[in-house]
Amino acid sequence: MRRPRRPAALSTGHHPRGGAVPAPETATPGLRTGSLRVRTVVAVLLLLAVLLAALAVTVELTLGQRLRAQVVDRLSDRAAAAAALVGTVDGDELADRLSAQGLSVVIRDADGDAIVAGPSPDQLREGPPSLGDGPGRGGPASGLDVGPGGAGAGSPDGTGTGTGTGTDETGTDSSSGTDAGDATGTSSSDAVTVTSSEVRSDDEVTTLVSQLSDGSTITLTTDSRSVGETLVQLRWVMIGASAAFLLIAAVGLALVVRATLRPLDRMTGVARSIAHGDRGRRLRPARRDTEIGRVAVAFDEMLDGVEGAERAALDAETRVRAFVSDAAHELRTPVAGMRAAADTLVRSPGTADERERLATHVVREAERASRLIDDMLLMARVDQGISLDVAPVDLGASLLADVERQRLRRPSLDLRVLLPDGPVVVAADAGRVSQIVGNLVDNAARATGGSGRVTIWLDASRTDEVAVLVSDDGPGVPERDRERVFDRLVRLDEARRSGDGGAGLGLPIARGLARAHGGDLVCEPPGVGRPGAVFRLTLPVTVSAVRAGSEAAAAGAAAAAAGAPTAAAAPAPELRRTAH
Repeated sequence: MRRPRRPAALSTGHHPRGGAVPAPETATPGLRTGSLRVRTVVAVLLLLAVLLAALAVTVELTLGQRLRAQVVDRLSDRAAAAAALVGTVDGDELADRLSAQGLSVVIRDADGDAIVAGPSPDQLREGPPSLGDGPGRGGPASGLDVGPGGAGAGSPDGTGTGTGTGTDETGTDSSSGTDAGDATGTSSSDAVTVTSSEVRSDDEVTTLVSQLSDGSTITLTTDSRSVGETLVQLRWVMIGASAAFLLIAAVGLALVVRATLRPLDRMTGVARSIAHGDRGRRLRPARRDTEIGRVAVAFDEMLDGVEGAERAALDAETRVRAFVSDAAHELRTPVAGMRAAADTLVRSPGTADERERLATHVVREAERASRLIDDMLLMARVDQGISLDVAPVDLGASLLADVERQRLRRPSLDLRVLLPDGPVVVAADAGRVSQIVGNLVDNAARATGGSGRVTIWLDASRTDEVAVLVSDDGPGVPERDRERVFDRLVRLDEARRSGDGGAGLGLPIARGLARAHGGDLVCEPPGVGRPGAVFRLTLPVTVSAVRAGSEAAAAGAAAAAAGAPTAAAAPAPELRRTAH
């Protein structure tokens, strides 16, 4: 009976087997992909529209204030001219002269008697009167509009925007008043002047109330709707001109932005061509300090990284396939030998000596297969990040112990070790360092046929790292293969022809362990006194990296690193040599 399948643990955010459940695609908001051209054009047009609106408001306010000020100036000029004629011209005649220019006139003397002439303020609000309506509408014959630059020239209602100034009118009328005063025998010091004025205005009329020095009051009201009409006309002109300007600007911006963003179209084309397989294409911008130049540089760097990652992935896949193929080939040989020997043991009665020989062959091939499997597992652990039991290690004493063990295993091998005077303490995993040295000695033994000379010496000349060199008197490693020997399951021809050829994992494992310590393992060219192959193992002198060991050992390592003598350090000559 089949058990029901357990549902995935979606509510906890973890996979039932312990792995994290990938977040749904909807959790990450997508990139906004609106048209950059449209955004740019609209943004610039909105900015231009705001600027044009601000300009129109500024012009309208400034011009409106100026026009209203001109209306008030005209009324002030009329009041000043009328004040100069007080006493020389009859009040009714003066009122008629003022009202002839389309003004509403109210003259009150000091006793409170009022003279009213011209249209009333309500009539002015309803609209300007026709030419010839009302008494005394004589225009220039009225006697107040005498200057060619008079404020009411050319405008029957007296509210035109004439270019005459109040000084001209006042001067003209004042001179007339002076002549009149001279004719009647009065002095100029007795002339009536305006002492104060008050302005009241709205959108339709403007009223000026002037207090004269003789106690009388002149109230002049004029139609000021022409100011509003002028501003309305200006507003419509500005709206039409702004609309035409924005339309032309939109067309121009569309063309300019299209030309400006053309490099982005090129980047899109390059990206699509790369997606279709043309991996070698690049943008290569002429300038790298601009916005598009920086984007293009980042794009090229991204493509280089993607291409490099793709190439590395393909190379890794190729290496994995080759490794699996070579591992299967290496395992097939001992398995085939064990199978053949076991089959012979089962099927053939044979003698006791033959059965013992076959059994020995099975054990030997099984050990060979087991050793290969162990090496492959260790290589996998190194790739994943092997944990080290780091402690202070006297590297010289460790090398002497390694040499003694190798002499027991390979008595025909000429092993020699050269050590400096005094202990050389490093923070390392003693077992893994011995494994590295053992792999290097095994490699040298295979290269020399098991009976050559292998020299190991310790170089402690640098303060930040120490080096262990292992050389032999074999044929050496060709220059083209000095890096390839560290690939997995790689064996040179000389090693394959020897009777004890390894599987090709010793050197890769040794390099992986050396780099796990923070050092490295390289194959150097031979030098004077170092014939054959030369391998250099470097280990950093980092006592602070100690993760295990006693306090006494740590203190001894620190003292040794500082150059102080320790109780455990026995005196030794400058260079020690041990040989079999």
